[in-house]
Amino acid sequence: MSFTQYPPAPVRLQRSELAVPGSNPGMFEKAARSAADFIFLDCEDAVIPDDKPQARKNIIAALNDIDWQGKTMSVRINGLDTHYMYRDVVDIVEQAGARLDTVLIPKVGTAADVYMVDCLLTQIEEAMGLEKKIGIECLVETALGGANVMSIAQSSTRLEALHFGVADYAASMRARTVNIGGLNPDYQCDGALGDQWHAALVNIATACRAFGLRAIDGPYGDFNDPDGYVAAAKRVAALGYEGKWAIHPSQIELANDVMSPPEAEVTRARRVLEALREAAAQGKGAAQLDGKMIDAASERMARNIVRQAELINKR
Repeated sequence: MSFTQYPPAPVRLQRSELAVPGSNPGMFEKAARSAADFIFLDCEDAVIPDDKPQARKNIIAALNDIDWQGKTMSVRINGLDTHYMYRDVVDIVEQAGARLDTVLIPKVGTAADVYMVDCLLTQIEEAMGLEKKIGIECLVETALGGANVMSIAQSSTRLEALHFGVADYAASMRARTVNIGGLNPDYQCDGALGDQWHAALVNIATACRAFGLRAIDGPYGDFNDPDGYVAAAKRVAALGYEGKWAIHPSQIELANDVMSPPEAEVTRARRVLEALREAAAQGKGAAQLDGKMIDAASERMARNIVRQAELINKR
């Protein structure tokens, strides 16, 4: 390991993240009773401009009055290029900050965007005497954000996660897409269907793992296509992502299932750790399990799996 290491973000289970429009309070109680690990109440894209002030009020009331049953609660504020953003942060944090875990910043383009929200949060927390430090999460969904992802990942000690916002990213890149989060049949490699978002996803995952953050994939637009959703979730899980958005309740269980390590995988991981403990007791740095060599790298991979399984069991 390098001598330079970054502390990990707070541990939060984030397999499924349910998006709930702030302008639709009828969905709040259902969201609270759902199996989602994480919920963000939305002030931004899911809310039309005329409804934004009321959506903000709805969110404040919901955070304060609803029993969210242990879920991690986040709010997606409006972008820094709008006049809605500062009131989102000031009003929601001043009036319901004690019930808020993170703030999700959309369309982050530079580290300075994060700095601005961090500054606001710090001042409000100090003024209100809030003891809990609110985390920040960033949506990487523009070409500028993609180009600056490494500096964004180092922008704040509050930063916990980066999300890939595929729809706006596609628009920013002027990419041809047929479905939000889905594959374009024209994007092929040696005759096989490829993922046109692979490079962006890898860059975001690399930034997250380098700087101690969680990597979360964004929406899959066709909620009538569970097979497509599962395929998309499996692709990002293979890259090391630990969660995916659900824009419809039907997608929650799909995300929870794909982003949970299979029982057989957990069992093998525990066997790896046990075999290496036995090897260490014998003065050996490596061991064999089922005819294959395992070593310190195997231990690190196994611990990741076991840690995730333990977090899920606690949930």
